[in-house]
Amino acid sequence: MMIVDLIDGDDFRDRLVALGIRIPEGACPETCARMALLKHMEVGVPGLQDLVRELMTRTDVMLPSVRAAIERFLLPGLR
Repeated sequence: MMIVDLIDGDDFRDRLVALGIRIPEGACPETCARMALLKHMEVGVPGLQDLVRELMTRTDVMLPSVRAAIERFLLPGLR
């Protein structure tokens, strides 16, 4: 039996916090993505584009709410 780690809202938030983005505990994926984009637009966030690229290669194990937040806010904002 194979156990797969899903990329859920908490995992998404933790990965953004690891990049230095301050996000409140329990924030939904949409809030996380919006805050990450805002921080990126203000001062830049090294590693954010790489993280988004990596996450989008793993959509098969990503919750739909996380994918929707990335597609709505981060993909257009990081181009």
